[in-house]
Amino acid sequence: MSLRVAVAAPFIQHGTDRLQEHAVVVALSLDRDWFSPDQAKRLIDVATQEGLLVHEDGDLVAGFDPTDVRIPEEFVPDEDLLQERSAFERVLDGLVAEGVEKHEAVGAINGLQGELGVTIEAAAVVYARRRGIDVSELVPVARSALIEER
Repeated sequence: MSLRVAVAAPFIQHGTDRLQEHAVVVALSLDRDWFSPDQAKRLIDVATQEGLLVHEDGDLVAGFDPTDVRIPEEFVPDEDLLQERSAFERVLDGLVAEGVEKHEAVGAINGLQGELGVTIEAAAVVYARRRGIDVSELVPVARSALIEER
């Protein structure tokens, strides 16, 4: 959730869903003082890998509607956002963002993993889909984890 908030901030600030990369870096590093310029670039890489940002014609385009995101007044993103997250972590963040208690989700996913005999990523995707949460972008990741485990 906080990754989405951090990524949305420059787009909200500029009132658009499309920006040049340097404008995103400046917004995150100089305007908000959340990251160094190098960290802001790393955040762009992580957000791109997770489908939150798309490179298009030399610009960065938000892969979601930034106007749907609210930035809490005291919000300061953690530096752990700069690390790649597993599919499980990404699904878990999506579940929490939809109001599911984290401990409830983890317990249910672990139970489902044991019941189905699948990877934690696959169990997380199944659990989220059963709850009506769209995690379609993570299905290929979960599928490849299943194939690798064989």
